[in-house]
Amino acid sequence: MKLAIIGGGSSYSPELLDGLFARIDQIPVSEVWLMDPDEKRLEINAAFARRMIRHRGVPCSIHVTTRLEEALKEARYAITQIRVGQMAARIADEKLGLKYGIVGQETTGLGGFACALRTIPRILEIAHLMEEVAPDAFLINFTNPAGINTEAVIKHSKIRTVGLCNVPIGMIMDASKHLNYDPAGVTMDYVGLNHLSWVRHFYYKGEDVTDAVLEKFIEHARLEWEEEDTRNNMIEAIRRLGMFCNYYLQYYYSTDTALRTIQHKTKTRGEEVLEVENALFAKYQDESLSEKPEELSKRGGAHYSTAAFHLVEAIENNRQSRQVVCCRNNGAVPTFDDDVAVEVSAIIGKDGAKAIQQQAPAPSIRGLMQLVKAYESLTVEAAVKGDRDAAYEAMLLHPLMPNAGLCTKLLDELLEINAPWLQGTFF
Repeated sequence: MKLAIIGGGSSYSPELLDGLFARIDQIPVSEVWLMDPDEKRLEINAAFARRMIRHRGVPCSIHVTTRLEEALKEARYAITQIRVGQMAARIADEKLGLKYGIVGQETTGLGGFACALRTIPRILEIAHLMEEVAPDAFLINFTNPAGINTEAVIKHSKIRTVGLCNVPIGMIMDASKHLNYDPAGVTMDYVGLNHLSWVRHFYYKGEDVTDAVLEKFIEHARLEWEEEDTRNNMIEAIRRLGMFCNYYLQYYYSTDTALRTIQHKTKTRGEEVLEVENALFAKYQDESLSEKPEELSKRGGAHYSTAAFHLVEAIENNRQSRQVVCCRNNGAVPTFDDDVAVEVSAIIGKDGAKAIQQQAPAPSIRGLMQLVKAYESLTVEAAVKGDRDAAYEAMLLHPLMPNAGLCTKLLDELLEINAPWLQGTFF
């Protein structure tokens, strides 16, 4: 069985491959194709992967290519983890946000918007090529912003797709650690969008343990939100809502303190990650290294490979298991269109993900969900059509964007900066 990793030159690839090799008995992948335009990083990752294979004695071969079609042809699964414009584009997004006094985070607000405009055309290029050379394959999307990119594929391709994020599985792992639970026994009543989600109930072996889990999360809130004012605001939101709040909700529930924290740092998160990545690739070139290094944890993305191959294994073996994924709504969340991407519990089997019918979100969270979903759908439209008006309307809707006049100026500057990667009809 062939697995393609598109963005195989990513610093995450060794984490992903480590997870695959640990589950090779359940997921009989015989060949992995790493595809990336960055040949140097590609070769570093491939050499490291081959050392990992020899060390583990895994019956799997590693192939590299810069040609998308070669990687995708006859693949059973394609995992996308691409970064259009590389880290330099992310850093430019962050600095543009700082210039205008708004959040420029990679997936949220300005940063997520710019990243989506750059990335959606490339994600759809991958999906459309899969329709030709691997029509029965699954596209497993990790590429940020994961929800928007997944929605683009849902709306504009026939390829079966599931979006993934490490946040939901991280919540399960943290709850299990805090309360000494077996993670396999933990389920969540989880509803929202990617990086905009809430857990209404936690269950352990069928018993509602929400109160106990929330108290433990509050007790350990420093692990989620380091800055004290932001942490206190998030604890207040958790207590008043009676739900656990996704880490990224700090940008909505504590905008001023979250922005202040970003502004007071000497480096953007992108600049920090770039330094970590440079150190990681130096490490990956060590010919004595045959296991993923501890330094990889600094990159972020804990449980990344667990989420990926828990999903792949369930599809491959038709497990009909319950997992939180980003998938087509199909009526699961009331009041939302069928063809939008939502992040909810779904049943995973041979046909992919089927969202589980949800209780209607309470007004306290539904309003923000609807607002951000409208922004996401307009962003997809803008990126696909190269539509400047749709892009402006998306910005105007987003609660973290500036006023109507500044949106015009900001959009002009954003499009100019990102011109090399955007659909030509924006101009």
